[in-house]
Amino acid sequence: MEEENEQISVKDVAVKWGLILGIISIVLFLAIYFGGLLGASWPNWVGAVISAGIIYMAHKEFKELGDGYMTYGKGLGIGTLTSVISSAVSAIFTYVYVKFINLDYTVELLDITRYKMEDEGQSDEQIEMAMGYVEKFMTPEAMLAMGLFMGVLFGFIISLIVSAISKKNNPSLDL
Repeated sequence: MEEENEQISVKDVAVKWGLILGIISIVLFLAIYFGGLLGASWPNWVGAVISAGIIYMAHKEFKELGDGYMTYGKGLGIGTLTSVISSAVSAIFTYVYVKFINLDYTVELLDITRYKMEDEGQSDEQIEMAMGYVEKFMTPEAMLAMGLFMGVLFGFIISLIVSAISKKNNPSLDL
C-alpha cells in the first residue's frame, strides 16, 4: 500500500502563526496602553523580537511537518504571509478600539507627541506645524492603513533576515 505524503502548505502555517502573532500584538498593544508606555520606543523592539520569534517558529513547524527542508523563498513567503495576517488582525483591532471603544486614544497620542517635541526644545511654531501633519495621520482610518502597511513592511524585513537563518535546502535538489 502506497503511503500518502501529505505536505503542509505555506498558507496553512502562515495562517496559524499569523493569527497567533496578531493576538500577541493585540495583547502587547493593550499592555503598552494600560501600562502607561505610550510614546516609549523600547516596546517596538519587543514587538520586533516577538515577530522574529513567531516567524522562526512558523519556519520550524513547516520543516517539521514537511520533508524537513525549507528554501529561502518558502521561508520568506511564510514570514511575509504571517506578517500580512497578523498586521490585518492587529490593525483591525486597533481601528475598532480607536474608532468605537477609546475615543480619546488619538488625543492622548497627540498630547504625548506635543510633550516630546516640547522636551526636545522645539519652538511653538515648529510644534504647531508638525502637529498639523501628525493630526492627519491620527484618524482611525489612517491608523488602520498605516498599521497594515508598516506591519507588512517590517514583517517582510524581519522575514528576510529570519529566512536566511532558518532555511534548510534539500541537498538532493542541489545537483
